[in-house]
Amino acid sequence: MSDRTRFVFLHSSDELYGADRMLLEMVGALPEHTEAEVWLPTDLAHPERPLCVELERRGAAVRHLDLPIMRRAYQNPMGLVRLAVRSARLFRALRRGAPDVVYCTTSATFLGAPLARIARVPAVIGHLQEIWSKTDRQVLRGPALACHRLLAISEAVVASVPGRIALRTVVVPNGTPEPPRLVPIETHQGRLQFVVASRWNAWKGHRTLLAAWDRAKPAGHLTVLGGRPPSGEWVDVPGLVSALRDPSSVSVVGEVSDPSVYLEEADVVLMPSDEPEPFGLVAIEAFARGRPVVASAGGGLVDVVTDQVDGWLYPPGDVAALAAILGRLSRTEVTEAGHQARETYKSRFNTERFALSWRAATFGERSTG
Repeated sequence: MSDRTRFVFLHSSDELYGADRMLLEMVGALPEHTEAEVWLPTDLAHPERPLCVELERRGAAVRHLDLPIMRRAYQNPMGLVRLAVRSARLFRALRRGAPDVVYCTTSATFLGAPLARIARVPAVIGHLQEIWSKTDRQVLRGPALACHRLLAISEAVVASVPGRIALRTVVVPNGTPEPPRLVPIETHQGRLQFVVASRWNAWKGHRTLLAAWDRAKPAGHLTVLGGRPPSGEWVDVPGLVSALRDPSSVSVVGEVSDPSVYLEEADVVLMPSDEPEPFGLVAIEAFARGRPVVASAGGGLVDVVTDQVDGWLYPPGDVAALAAILGRLSRTEVTEAGHQARETYKSRFNTERFALSWRAATFGERSTG
């Protein structure tokens, strides 16, 4: 590569959820000789543009373009026409911009891979951050094979893709920054404080969690962050809370720009997804703060949370099993697991380790981590 490598990231949203936060870590891990530019789509409204703000703070240039992002809303004849038009526009932008590297940050951006190859971009890289469905395997196989290199965030993701793609994929687990301050879990007193922080997608398990909460009647309080996703099926969380026997035991905060203060105030972080999580970034963000995690035992979370050590696992969608965990947790048990969670973060999920692994997979640099 040349002394100044032009590195274009194609990204699917302008928010600050899991894949968005990992994009920030990738930009931060780029070598000094790299000029970073992030191309974001215009098909979804994000008036506050929180990701843009953080990218620009890190010195990355940001452009909003009519990108061909593969969303369920486009799985119809008119949607396919729109994708075709946007693909043509992206191709022209790539020809004019002539980047050295195009990096497709999520599977939803993978249409950019064959377009970049046709535009003769020297290096095309794809990052697998989703567990593929049967339809995904049919639709995404070709675009993924157009990538020169492929990375994945977990073994669960690799297991979901076709074998030819899996053989070419390097697993680079996510990392998260050291918190600006640490609030020791042993300083907490009184009732246990629980928090769940995710979009209210139907598969994220809010219905399961609230049913278990109603059954267990734990001696604590639950705070719910997040909000309705911009697309796809979702759950009316406030409506579910209002139907509980004790609605006062749950606070629905909604969307927040920075969830860190809620993670600090919590004793336990919940990840109740009914379907397998590709990784579970919130889990390692909780670990970084010394907070244990209660999670469904599916997808990448089984490689993050060690049951009875730094958290507790239960079968996905099992209300009774989740209720049993919530109902029996004690402050002593939670404090001990919190200490173990902090050690897990320091040994496996810090940003230095991520940066070394990511650069090695992306640029072929030797990793010493």
